[in-house]
Amino acid sequence: MSDIKFVPSNDIFARREALLEEWTPDELVGRDEELQQYHSALQPVINNETPSNIFLYGKSGVGKTAATRYLLRALERDAESIPEIDLHTVEINCDGLNSSYQAAVSLVNELRDPSDQISNTGYPQASVYEFLFDELNDLGGTVLIVLDEVDHLEDDSLLYQLPRARSNNDVTDTKLGVIGISNDLDFRSGLSSKVRSSLCEKEVSFSAYDANELRLVLEQRREVAFQDGVLEDGVIEMCAAFGAKDSGDARKALDLLLEAGDIAREDGSETITESCVQRARDRLQRDQVIEGIRNYSQHGQLVLYALTQLQKNGATPARTREVQDAYEKIASKRQLSPVSERSVRDYLGELEQLGIIGSKVHNQGKDGGKYKEHQLVQSIDSVENGLSVLLDADA
Repeated sequence: MSDIKFVPSNDIFARREALLEEWTPDELVGRDEELQQYHSALQPVINNETPSNIFLYGKSGVGKTAATRYLLRALERDAESIPEIDLHTVEINCDGLNSSYQAAVSLVNELRDPSDQISNTGYPQASVYEFLFDELNDLGGTVLIVLDEVDHLEDDSLLYQLPRARSNNDVTDTKLGVIGISNDLDFRSGLSSKVRSSLCEKEVSFSAYDANELRLVLEQRREVAFQDGVLEDGVIEMCAAFGAKDSGDARKALDLLLEAGDIAREDGSETITESCVQRARDRLQRDQVIEGIRNYSQHGQLVLYALTQLQKNGATPARTREVQDAYEKIASKRQLSPVSERSVRDYLGELEQLGIIGSKVHNQGKDGGKYKEHQLVQSIDSVENGLSVLLDADA
């Protein structure tokens, strides 16, 4: 192996990073209606008025975060030319932050100097809120706080406190606006009426991309990402069609085009063909689903197998308890001691992170409580392929 060398190759890509999720284009395409509504909701900021609180919702990969970063970048640029406007934006992702307490700590640390951070434990919640309001007052001007994936918070304390901070005189020297972004279409309905009325002053719903909108997105990225002439006719349309089929998710369409480019480069080809796209789709599904399942723990596979059987029988979306019951029957049949319900919930959470299943939280308020439902987001054939070793043992 001593003869292996890495040699630069730019035959396919010009700027490969333009196909990555974090890349923000100079112009956002395919979201004209949503951008118009969002722009109107942000208009008070440039008028030096108190910002509206804005709530964005839609499935993952439909452009909510991209639109937010695109419009806030434009807003910051235009605000710089108006002396009386002092605009600040703060963004946190609530994925991994289970509580309002943790999210408030994260906001405090975003606003503070790195040498003056606070820890995630040890303070009363009221004290953390006081730290946050002090930082906002010290900052002054207009502050927009972006809470991405806000549906991950298991309580709505912060969502009540922030939008009402000025009316409660917690923030007096700063014009404050909150932008909440959620992938959970039912998240709003689970909020208390007082939170919903303040957080959702302006709402923008992001629909799934259709194939034509995804084609516009991919065409825009192609101009930056690839060398001239490397994409054969039909490649963009094929990626867009697959993306539209996969819930209208732009990220998946971009990942597919990126993988097709990588395959062409691996082959030493000068062009990307429809065959590269098909191979890329097969590879992504195999890599993300089959290998992930095959490397999973025994009981994790059994939990997935239980959910797969429920889906084959038309019994999904299924609640966690229903998956637990099906799993326990399978484990008992194999003469295995079943794991606890908490462990089953953990397995389901891991399977969701792997992109194998989709889980949705339903919050019916104080009377109905909160529960999760689960279903496969990958094809049954792909999942069973990944479970083939487990299933072969039953044969």
